[in-house]
Amino acid sequence: MKIGTKEISLNLPTDHTETQLKKKISKKLRIREFSYEIKKKSLDARKKGNIHWQIRVRVSSKEIAGGTPIVAAPLDIPYKKRSQKAVVVGSGPAGFFAALVLQKAGFNTILIERGSDAHKRSDKIREFEETGVFSSTGNYAFGEGGAGTFSDGKLTSRSKHISQEKEFVISSYIKAGAPEEIGYLAHPHLGSDNIKKIVCALREEFLSLGGKVFFETFLEDLKVENGIVREAITSGGLFQADKFIIASGHSAYETYRMLMARGVKFRTKNFAIGSRVEHPQEIINKAQWGALRLPGVKAAEYRLTSKGSGGFPVYTFCMCPGGTIVPSAAYENTNIVNGMSRYARDEKFANAGCVAGIDLNRLKGAEISPQEALDWLENIEKSFYEYSNGFGAPFCTIRDFIDKKETSKTVESSYPLSLKPAALWELLPLEVSDSILVGLKEFSKKIKGFEVGIIMGLESKTSSPIQVEREPGGLCCGFKNLYMVGEVSGSSGGIISSAADGIKAAMSIANHRV
Repeated sequence: MKIGTKEISLNLPTDHTETQLKKKISKKLRIREFSYEIKKKSLDARKKGNIHWQIRVRVSSKEIAGGTPIVAAPLDIPYKKRSQKAVVVGSGPAGFFAALVLQKAGFNTILIERGSDAHKRSDKIREFEETGVFSSTGNYAFGEGGAGTFSDGKLTSRSKHISQEKEFVISSYIKAGAPEEIGYLAHPHLGSDNIKKIVCALREEFLSLGGKVFFETFLEDLKVENGIVREAITSGGLFQADKFIIASGHSAYETYRMLMARGVKFRTKNFAIGSRVEHPQEIINKAQWGALRLPGVKAAEYRLTSKGSGGFPVYTFCMCPGGTIVPSAAYENTNIVNGMSRYARDEKFANAGCVAGIDLNRLKGAEISPQEALDWLENIEKSFYEYSNGFGAPFCTIRDFIDKKETSKTVESSYPLSLKPAALWELLPLEVSDSILVGLKEFSKKIKGFEVGIIMGLESKTSSPIQVEREPGGLCCGFKNLYMVGEVSGSSGGIISSAADGIKAAMSIANHRV
């Protein structure tokens, strides 16, 4: 008898069991024997008295008439034996997946990473947080897996036309040890504890295919002749190749400047800057759920926006429930914060970036060049370091930021290094701090207790302030074999969209389209 399929939507308690799910399917379709696949699962918290999971399942059974399984076409990597070599710079999602696809397509691929491997990187970060001694090869910005290795590991993306690439990334993560739920949750995340294991497993797959990886190898320069890159000059020697992909992330300022000197064209673009807010997680849970705990759900999240009342728009970014604020400086004379959380999201505090989306030309009242944009942002990052004389985070309470009153009391925080009381609104550009002040007032009306939290540090890595001029597929304008992908390109951000950007470039190379 032919097996039929049908997709249905179900509402289930937050702490439902598999038995309850099966009973619900059986009752709704009036069938006894079946198999099912969860296609999407999202939390409906619009009514605090009726918070539940909305689950869409695809059911297959001999008792269902008609219907055939819908199977999305997988990424078709065109393998053939090749003699061509490719060098990929940067092991974040964009660089790694570009390298993996190229190796699967038959290229001889070398992956270069300025930072350490994940295990060594973790050790250096632990030492940094214990001693305050910064490591250029083992920090939150650089190293195996990129900045995303120490983050919440969010896998959501608003990018369009990347379904095949996204499926390839998700399936690769699951194969490398990620929980299968990332394939169907509306807001999937990996957690920093999982990511460290996943990137190591992915590296082993790449090596098993014949790829090569060089850690603690810094790209110093490129030898370019008539728009063709001949070799990469690195701290570990010279690397010659037919194709070069740069995926160094948006923190690699000296790489940006080297590329500019070699004729790569950039333009300035809008980006965001601000600070990070932190609250006890129970405050967020109570505000969002009406309860301190919700069985079956890890921790409450939020996403807030403000139009800024004539200033710049303000929004929360990279919200990390049950997480930690970390010192994510890329260089020893800068001071930047970011957020991370582990898979369980069970720590005491919740944090999020609170940033203003800015047009630098408008802010400065002049046309700003890409070089000037980098200098401007770097100078702010250095000014926070100079204020604290190190990596202590300047802070105040949200209420005091609104009232423009420096905080005098001691506060509790997840930040592993010191906190330094500051008139934080004075450390940020005036129009940015004024916009954030308006946003904080609005957010305090939307989430009860928001104003009792703290705001700290500099959040300057939401995206790059500049964007490379490139062709479809990532080829840099004016070059024949140089590609820029991921956050360094200024055209993608986050794990999924950056990985997809790297995959698209690799597929273009493999298919000889560019």
